[in-house]
Amino acid sequence: MIDAIRLNPYRLPMHDPWVSAHGRLAERSGWLVRIDAADHSGFGDCAPLAAAGTETPQQAKQWLDQAGHQLVGLEPGAGLDRCQTIGRAAPAARYALECALSDLIAQRSGQTLRHWLAPDAGERVGVNAMLGSLTTVTHNQIQAACATGYRVLKIKVGLMPAEMERARLAELVASLPPGVGLRLDANGAWDMATASWLLEQLADWPIEAIEEPLRAPSAADLRRLQASTRIPLALDETLHRPDLPADLAGILRGDPGISPTRRLVLKPAAIGGLRTTLEQAQQAISAGLQIVITSLIESAAGLWPTLQLAAALPAGQPPHGLATSSWLVRDLGAPPVIDEGQVRLPRSPGSGFRPMAA
Repeated sequence: MIDAIRLNPYRLPMHDPWVSAHGRLAERSGWLVRIDAADHSGFGDCAPLAAAGTETPQQAKQWLDQAGHQLVGLEPGAGLDRCQTIGRAAPAARYALECALSDLIAQRSGQTLRHWLAPDAGERVGVNAMLGSLTTVTHNQIQAACATGYRVLKIKVGLMPAEMERARLAELVASLPPGVGLRLDANGAWDMATASWLLEQLADWPIEAIEEPLRAPSAADLRRLQASTRIPLALDETLHRPDLPADLAGILRGDPGISPTRRLVLKPAAIGGLRTTLEQAQQAISAGLQIVITSLIESAAGLWPTLQLAAALPAGQPPHGLATSSWLVRDLGAPPVIDEGQVRLPRSPGSGFRPMAA
């Protein structure tokens, strides 16, 4: 049974601020969640980020405290089921607790977390490079990422006038080697006219996808945009907006086939569970959509279970947004090692995370 649940607060500075149309992020903070049961311990990371669709830190801590009182003394499997009944308003906290419980259960069963989630899970996860803002990315960064084997490079856009961004992208595209594409994330910065113009300008360039192109998205506008371009468009934080338009509301509620875009970006910490995210991803893939799993620049305690989740998806998905550890000055444990744009997952039971020795 569960002997104890411990919450250790942390603050992890970043080498450079993460800049997007939503603002600047200079550090990640939250709680390392540890659940002890007999001779095993499971770990998760509660790092809420309201701009990405999670609760506030205050709401997360309140939920974790409430859950802790209810779970101690239960068997881990019963605790996992109980997590689903303690309210839905704190997805990052619920995800952290589910990661810790799942890590614990997988260890006790002698399975990797990915094989506990899906028996036919893979051994590697492809990831994209995270290069930051178009305003700061350099040719040297692009060359270094390509030299280490990344085939998809993600860049934040929507931070300059459209004409300037087009010119800057043209400079970067000119230096891309064959087979490498740019994944652009506008974070909802553009109106319909700007997005339409840019899609026309980028039509013949190696653009792998564009995430969140519209400031005020509707299914009709997104459908028109997607029909106008070969570039996959993706929904991300829109899926978690409290004012989500009714014509988009069903995408994560059991009907992903209504998505007007060809791709969905799923953030497990905003969805609120490993199993829930996996179920939503499987439904979307069955409906013909592409799925990208991405982090909120969490610590290694959050990144390892998220990679295990990505490995449990059906094969053939685009590179995932999980190469974020390098943005942190320090971490709570050893981060994943990326080789040729892929992470080879460990075969040891559990998620693969172990806390840094004190």
